[in-house]
Formats: sequence, C-alpha cells, structure tokens
Amino acid sequence: MTNNKIYKMSFAKVYPHYVNKAERKGRTKQEVDEIILWLTGYSQEGFEKELESQTDFETFFANAPHMNPLRSLIKGVVCGVRVENIEEPLMREIRYLDKLIDELAKGKPMEKILRKE
Repeated sequence: MTNNKIYKMSFAKVYPHYVNKAERKGRTKQEVDEIILWLTGYSQEGFEKELESQTDFETFFANAPHMNPLRSLIKGVVCGVRVENIEEPLMREIRYLDKLIDELAKGKPMEKILRKE
C-alpha cells in the first residue's frame, strides 16, 4: 500500500483496530483514547467529531490542535522500521501512534507510554 493510500484512509476505519488490539491484551478503549488525545491534543469531543466525519489520516493529523512535543521521545521499531528514523513527517506521526498502541498492548504502564517518567 502506498503512503498516499494510507494518508487518505479514514482514521475512523482504523481506530477500531487500535481498540481491538488493546482489548485483546486486557487494555481498554479509554486507554487508547487517552493515548490519542495525549499525542494530538484533541479533546474527547473534538476527537469524536473527527471520527464521525470519517476524517482521513492526513486531515486528522493536520487538524490536531497540538501535537505533543514529548512524542519525539518515542523510539523503537514498528513494521520493521525505526520510528525515529522516518523522515516523512506524516508517516512518522502515524508510526508514533502505532508504536504507542503497541506499547499499550504489550502491557506497558500508561505513565511510561505517555512519557511521564
């Protein structure tokens, strides 16, 4: 799948996969939402509006009120690629989110996922 297809994919269509991945490992939808809100600066209401609007990934991240500056602390491998080495800005944001959801599913404490320590 080309990056352009990913960027134009509805965030709302992928979101349930994030939730399912977390719930299969005993985590919650609320934790997934907390991660997304932390990363993007959306309020819960603003996030839900984006989901209802079927916003694509490109627009979802472009409309984000405030991308968390601590996201640069997210390191590691997603889909065989180190997130900190991804040069294309939008793909890096998508992979940051993927990495955070992976950390959640692997049982990491929320304080560490949200880079509070």
